Amino acid sequence: CKKNKLQLIIRAHECVMHGFERFAQGQLTTLFSATNYCGTVNNAGAILVVGRGLVVVPKLIHPLPPPLQSPETSPAIDDTWMQELNIQRPPTPTCGRPQPELDRSSLAYI
Repeated sequence: CKKNKLQLIIRAHECVMHGFERFAQGQLTTLFSATNYCGTVNNAGAILVVGRGLVVVPKLIHPLPPPLQSPETSPAIDDTWMQELNIQRPPTPTCGRPQPELDRSSLAYI
């Protein structure tokens, strides 16, 4: 970011449980808009609203609860491939608040 004079990088297409995650003292944001990814992850989605002065505000999209169905009427779904994929995937880093000693002008404080 310093070399290219950037304040923020926003990337997408990686499932994060809260729909968005901030990394690198708020200079990197991962965004994922699909809720309940592949019907197995139960993750939230998010969109980012960019306002005046390039203020970035996340808006969460919560997954719908699963429909109530009895085992007799529910179709059998073979999702073992997705379960195996989720086991192999590294965990999403924990959500954290910016540390006070960091630059308060960073987008992480917005």
